[in-house]
Amino acid sequence: MRVAIITASTPIYRGQEEDASGRVIQRIMEEAGHTIVFMKALPCDKTVLSTVMQRMADGHLTDLILTTGGSGCAAGDCTPEATLEIVDRPVVGIPEAMRAYTLQMTKRAMLNRSAAGIRGDVLIVNLPGKPNAVKQCLEYMLPEIIHAVGLVQQKPAE
Repeated sequence: MRVAIITASTPIYRGQEEDASGRVIQRIMEEAGHTIVFMKALPCDKTVLSTVMQRMADGHLTDLILTTGGSGCAAGDCTPEATLEIVDRPVVGIPEAMRAYTLQMTKRAMLNRSAAGIRGDVLIVNLPGKPNAVKQCLEYMLPEIIHAVGLVQQKPAE
């Protein structure tokens, strides 16, 4: 499976911080045998994020877009809005399951506003911004995410 990783963080984009969460996603996905076709930090800007995700999906450049960062309650967090702006069909169960799972570890999980959805034949999933939360969520959901990508890419019966 071809995977794109987008880190929504203006400080990381500017080179002021390291992209620890993006590297966690990269490691997990590569260890699971998937190919990283795009990995970039972008500013936490709704227009930038939605444009990049839309172009990747519409250009059939990836099968799965995983984002990290920008999904909390801070004033500049806008990744869920950027995602929901471009998806054709939301997949609400993915972020619901992620929050339910991580609520067992920390009550702060209720502050995560992540979204997920389908654009064309590409699944887009927002993950949390902290490396440990990314690891917990992605390892927990990866089998279902892989299954969902397979379903999304099936041609409809005629």
